[in-house]
Amino acid sequence: MTIAFDPIDLRGTPLANRIAMAPMTRSRAFGPGLTPTDSTVEYYTQRASAGLIITEGIQPSPVGQGYPDTPGLHSREQVAAWRRVTDAVHAAGGRIFAQLMHAGRIGHPSLLPDGLVPVGPSPVAAAGQVFTHEGPLDLVTPRELTADEVRATIADFVTAARNAIEAGFDGVELHGANGYLIHQFLAPNTNLREDEWGGSPESRTRFALEVTQAVAAAIGAGRTAIRISPTHGYNDIAEPLEEAELAYPALVRGLDSLDLAYLHVLEGGPELRELTLALRKEYSGTLVLNAATEGPTGPDALGLIEDGVADIVSYGALFLANPDLPARLRAGGPFNTPDPGTFFGGGDKGYVDYPALGG
Repeated sequence: MTIAFDPIDLRGTPLANRIAMAPMTRSRAFGPGLTPTDSTVEYYTQRASAGLIITEGIQPSPVGQGYPDTPGLHSREQVAAWRRVTDAVHAAGGRIFAQLMHAGRIGHPSLLPDGLVPVGPSPVAAAGQVFTHEGPLDLVTPRELTADEVRATIADFVTAARNAIEAGFDGVELHGANGYLIHQFLAPNTNLREDEWGGSPESRTRFALEVTQAVAAAIGAGRTAIRISPTHGYNDIAEPLEEAELAYPALVRGLDSLDLAYLHVLEGGPELRELTLALRKEYSGTLVLNAATEGPTGPDALGLIEDGVADIVSYGALFLANPDLPARLRAGGPFNTPDPGTFFGGGDKGYVDYPALGG
């Protein structure tokens, strides 16, 4: 029987265990040009015992930024700054993928340089507000990407992926979840296009597949992954289950043909387990699951590996509060309780108190 503490190989990247640190926005890129700082190096190195670290969302271009103080991978200084992070994680025995996240319509012009405005597949504003340096502001109507701009955006992802490899990352995870740009192309309420990237559920998968194919061609499929969140309503996404049951199996079949490092599924709720299992049947490669749970994902989720539902389980909040989480899971605890008040801001590490294991 396969268990969470068994090693696994991601098409050439060996992992010591099957426990991943999920990507989580940190908003701490306080270095020049939105670069990670010493605290970023410390934060990720502390968690190097994860089989795989997946970083916070990193914008592939200036217009892809959705929140204040989030890092990029589109400049030379950003590449150099991230190299310090990857070198430290590798020295500690860890493996780390960069999550490339274009926020699309989620953002605000005040966060963007040179008069840029948020963009999306269609000019449909998201309900709600986004935090900025001026405080919470209403989300704006994005400018619809032209066909040439869609292709240019794909090229931006490719450039950022190449930059990630130059910066020492073991690979990249494309953020196709949580209502950001790739997800906006997938969802019927945000993609009203009538060209090749819109229309039927299958056609709405085209952008996600083209980005993934282009990145895989540039850096190798074994260093390319993607995260999806079928029906997840975050960031004002409306994706009915009946639509998702058409679109996502088609998307996953296309992804399966690429021989990627892994597919990462964020489960929107316990009621979606049947859809997760359906996607599992369509995908022959490594499946990482961020399982739907009541409260932070806990030790019980490791059983998903033993049951064959997932190959790797990703942990979010519990990893913030417990940097040595794999050891604590193996020992059965104790676990520090996540404190959302520490999750953002300069210098915070993601926990209040961090007693030694067994202390």
